[in-house]
Amino acid sequence: MLKINQLKKAAKSALVGSALVVGAGFSAAYADEASVAKGHEIAARSDRSDNGFISSEVSAVMTLTNKAGKTSTRELSFKTLERENENVGDKGLTVFSTPRDVKGTALLSHAQILTPDNQWLYLPALKRVKRISSANKSGPFVGSEFAFEDFTSTELNKYSYDYVGEDTFGGLRVDVVERFPLYEKSGYTKQVALIDQDVFQTRKIDFYDRKGAHLKTLTFGDFREYDGGIWRAHTLEMVNHQTNKSTTLT
Repeated sequence: MLKINQLKKAAKSALVGSALVVGAGFSAAYADEASVAKGHEIAARSDRSDNGFISSEVSAVMTLTNKAGKTSTRELSFKTLERENENVGDKGLTVFSTPRDVKGTALLSHAQILTPDNQWLYLPALKRVKRISSANKSGPFVGSEFAFEDFTSTELNKYSYDYVGEDTFGGLRVDVVERFPLYEKSGYTKQVALIDQDVFQTRKIDFYDRKGAHLKTLTFGDFREYDGGIWRAHTLEMVNHQTNKSTTLT
């Protein structure tokens, strides 16, 4: 009888232990699904807060700073045509007006979702248009710390997401969301975005290269509101942590 009771107790302990392990597995899976869903929800809210601008035109100054601190400037303009829906991307045209050696250089971009973005570069010195191949999207754009893929719009469905938690940045409460490029041949394995909880704008993005190392940080500042709810940053600073160079758009 003693042996039977001991066996029953052992069996009961095993069942309880198995239930705890299975329960922990379900909890972890649920937590993962919940963080993915919340990450996507926050990213979607941020992306959709920009809907309805139709088109925009921007004049900017690009300041390039090398690792010795020496700077050079370029003047350029951006024109953007809003996407029709979330299954396609925005269209953009970037044109340089100064200095003389890059004057007239133009980049035409049409953001895609899961396929490489369509981009064409016009080089006035050669009087020819060059299509940017998907293999070159991670290359530097006209000597800056921005890559070609940074010059297309950040579309919601180009990434998968994971919610990390809350933090503060620049005196604001922000949500920290990891996003992982789903499109082919991205130069990044992961991006970590800080999205404010007030007007849902991205305040900072950390970029990780194909080896998983921290490559660059893009910081957005001087936000201004247009047309009753469309927000735009008026300063963007991209710092390359591996080259100690930076590029600022104002």
